[in-house]
Amino acid sequence: MKDSKINSFVSIKNQGQEVIKANNGFSDNQVALECIYCKKRYSSSKAINRCLDDGRTLDVVYDFPKIDPEEMKALWSLRRLSNKTEDRSGVWRFRDLMPFVKKPSKIISLNEGNTLFFRAKKAGDFVGLKNLYIKHQGMNPTGSFKDPGMSAAITQANNMNMKAVVCASTGNTSAAMAAYANRAEMLPVVIIPEGQIAYGKLSQALDYGALTIQIKGDFDLAMQIVIDIAPEIGIYVVNSINPFRIEGQKTIVPEILEQLDWNVPDRIVVPGGNLGHASSLAKGLRELKTFGFIKKLPRITIVQAAGSGPLYNMVTSEHPDFFEPVLHPKTLATAIKIGNPISHEKAIRGIKETDGWITKVTEQEIADAKAIVGQEGIGCEPASATSIAGLKKIMEQGTDRPVDPDETVVAILTGNILKDPDYTVLYHTDRLSDEYDLQTKIESKGKKIKSRFMNSPVLVGPDPQKIKKLILDRLQA
Repeated sequence: MKDSKINSFVSIKNQGQEVIKANNGFSDNQVALECIYCKKRYSSSKAINRCLDDGRTLDVVYDFPKIDPEEMKALWSLRRLSNKTEDRSGVWRFRDLMPFVKKPSKIISLNEGNTLFFRAKKAGDFVGLKNLYIKHQGMNPTGSFKDPGMSAAITQANNMNMKAVVCASTGNTSAAMAAYANRAEMLPVVIIPEGQIAYGKLSQALDYGALTIQIKGDFDLAMQIVIDIAPEIGIYVVNSINPFRIEGQKTIVPEILEQLDWNVPDRIVVPGGNLGHASSLAKGLRELKTFGFIKKLPRITIVQAAGSGPLYNMVTSEHPDFFEPVLHPKTLATAIKIGNPISHEKAIRGIKETDGWITKVTEQEIADAKAIVGQEGIGCEPASATSIAGLKKIMEQGTDRPVDPDETVVAILTGNILKDPDYTVLYHTDRLSDEYDLQTKIESKGKKIKSRFMNSPVLVGPDPQKIKKLILDRLQA
């Protein structure tokens, strides 16, 4: 290569670095929490997740400066030239859309985002689509889509000088929270339903140092305990009811659009569990359309498991404005085994705004779709496969209108195949049934290895007072 060309490339890089430096994305932007229903606003420094007047969930809202879409697209691309964490992260690279951080030292990141995106021919043939793309959020640092949102939520906890954070979890949230909280030197507290967490996920929470409390009950009971005890002992809730979780997760929208050269897909399909993911997609799309980045909204399509589909039941009932939880949800896709999703109001809002759709799929449909994803050479956990299973169903049955096989569709996979390896092995050895013990049986043999840095889970009844004592004792240790 001639010296003149080298000098030209160096000059271009240096110019790019100067642009990045001049547009660092950190400012004294006004940030507030706003009720999605009555629009009452609260200080963003308040550790609340619901409106104090009507109990509805909250949005993070900003006093955005004027944004030039073309300039911003160029800036987001240029930031890839930087080696700074806040520029390399697939969340914080888009921090202009979530300006609640005043200085980069507050950011808690594991270089999340920037995940795999590709055209899926085998899955497309399976569902009957010519232009199917897969966005694999299971390629995040802890193996699930929770990481982008958790980076934002733990960063806000860091802004507020929190000492501990807490979540209820079916597995992925606990893994992400434990990892990011430990990076921030906070105590992560996880409350999980006993015997309903795949070992791949439970192992992460334990290894990342979480105080892991197993209760006899389901996720919805664990979530209620978290909501009840957190304000009493001053710890920060980071489930998807936390509006800053939604801020981090919404950055998947500009990332997908970048990967499609800013061509808007016709539809985005996502699994439906606690419904934070669908809510964040809607917020990201809404904001980008408001700022003029895009002119149309893709239809958000939510897919739930048949045995754990309260949102589907709601919209297909005779009273589509009345939400009724599923008291005893049932599915092997444990990441979406949630009968009372905390973000259902925001998800419904997103479906209405984008002219979206919701469907449900059976355990057999999930299992077969998961096997097809595996044939793409990537794999996924069971809950992720509902995106593909749901697409196949709506291609066969339609929605409120026929689905065009030429549509450009993005299916989001939410978790890594290694999150629940037992399921995969049981399916491919023809031993999978719709109920099985999630806890792998391990028989110890030979010389015992000492667990010198052991972090055992603690099993208690669903007793808030005992749980509070466990947390306070650990905080004081």
